[in-house]
Amino acid sequence: MVSITVMGKEREYPAGTILKTVAEEFQSEFPCDILLAKVNGKLQELHKKVRDGTEVLFLTAKDRPGLMAYQRSALFMMLKAFYEVVGSEKIDKISVDFSYGDGLFIEASGDFALTEKLIDVVRNKMREYVSLEIPIRKRSAGVAEASEIFHRQGMLEKERVFHYRRNSKVNLYSIGNFENYFYGYMVQNTGYIRYFDLKLYQNGLLLLLPSQTSPEIVARPADRPKLFATLRESGDWGRKLGISNVGELNDVIVSGRMNEIILIQEALMEKKLGDIAERIAAEPEKKLVMIAGPSSSGKTTFSHRLCIQLRAAGLIPHPISVDNYFVQRENTPKDSDGNYNYECLGAIDVELFNRDMQALTAGETVKLPTYNFITGLREYNGETLTLGSEDILVIEGIHCLNEKLSYALPKEKKFKIYISALTQLNIDEHNRISTTDGRLLRRIVRDARVRGSSAQKTIRMWPSVRRGEEENIFPYQEDADIMFNSALVYELSALKPYVDPLLFAVPADSDEYVEAKRLLKFLDYFLGVSSENIPGNSLIREFIGGGCFKV
Repeated sequence: MVSITVMGKEREYPAGTILKTVAEEFQSEFPCDILLAKVNGKLQELHKKVRDGTEVLFLTAKDRPGLMAYQRSALFMMLKAFYEVVGSEKIDKISVDFSYGDGLFIEASGDFALTEKLIDVVRNKMREYVSLEIPIRKRSAGVAEASEIFHRQGMLEKERVFHYRRNSKVNLYSIGNFENYFYGYMVQNTGYIRYFDLKLYQNGLLLLLPSQTSPEIVARPADRPKLFATLRESGDWGRKLGISNVGELNDVIVSGRMNEIILIQEALMEKKLGDIAERIAAEPEKKLVMIAGPSSSGKTTFSHRLCIQLRAAGLIPHPISVDNYFVQRENTPKDSDGNYNYECLGAIDVELFNRDMQALTAGETVKLPTYNFITGLREYNGETLTLGSEDILVIEGIHCLNEKLSYALPKEKKFKIYISALTQLNIDEHNRISTTDGRLLRRIVRDARVRGSSAQKTIRMWPSVRRGEEENIFPYQEDADIMFNSALVYELSALKPYVDPLLFAVPADSDEYVEAKRLLKFLDYFLGVSSENIPGNSLIREFIGGGCFKV
């Protein structure tokens, strides 16, 4: 017998008992399926045996690791169904391009046509797998063997990734005789993957999946054509550079061409900024450039660089930070945990903001406030502003796309910009890189450099930041006149030397260790590069430091 602590309760089980058996005993205490276990603080799949003296916590799709395992497993099951229905000999490539809502946008090419009839057959095949509860098995294989397998299957991006593996072994998963490589854990069998749908969309398909808040509901995402076009454009940028996955990026580093790629990428971004400035200058009625985006999108550096381009276009820009219109700290709303909620609209003195902006656009002189983040008080330090005919306000804040922030200002005077870091890289054709991960890594590096915060603290508060984004930013994306992708194709390699030691410092006995370990494993795919050749005005300088802007 082995003695373990499960969800705080002491239990004894026969030696050799697997976690799935224990999970079945405790399933009634959970609102949805148990998918993974945390054993002594480390993630494990349910096929693992219980060990004497361990502490076990179970995770569902309401926990991020559980949701990620569910999404990964659903994609695996979809790929198996697609290959079985179409035939591997007719498939050139199936690639997961990016997330869209709670689902994944997937492109497929080969000797077949994506039709409603084909999608119906694939969907039904997936449902058949669910009913059969086929085990999802894992085995360890040598890198050479894995490379040969995927070369034979035409999955050349996986083969390229393995070339840069430091470990001599990789974990391969199989459903029946269909084998694949995935970054991260899987659920126990196909019977768990009950909630999904497939839809034709644009020139590809959507694998629709549940969300962390509603793990048993599959909803079609709202149509967001501007966001979709921006996500597609980000992939086009990568293809123009010849870098659409980590293996290709590592090839560039090894060949000594990284400096060239940095310069090309920065030139592409500068051209995009210039195009935005020219568009604004062509609409003289626009006096309020409103910039919003999620955390660590690079809004501040973007604003500085846009101001330079606006000057080159003949305008005189004046940056305004909505943060300077915070209410006094004692009047700031609090979240459910009792902490000050600086991300809600109620944290802004909306009336004063509108009064000042109205006065400025009317040609009046206005005294501008500064928020003191140390004292929590709004201060006036003698700064005034009067707008002339060529002057324009560049206003940056998380609520800038929300009309409730600028309700008193005429819509025809506003030009709205949404900025986010929408990475164009994937690990390989089936393992995408989350844009959220990219922003989190940026945030970890900046918090450590500017605020002296540990990676543990940044990881701990990240879910709260994400909730704020879901509530206050993402619903207004499509209201933007233009979307700007701030991701740099080389940035994860540039961030790696900065963020690795910060993640290694996260204590192994902390709640944040699982996420830190996952990020470290993710960064193992990348070769690191020096930042010495990154220009001083690069957006990534906002995070790693050494930039020419005061941010």
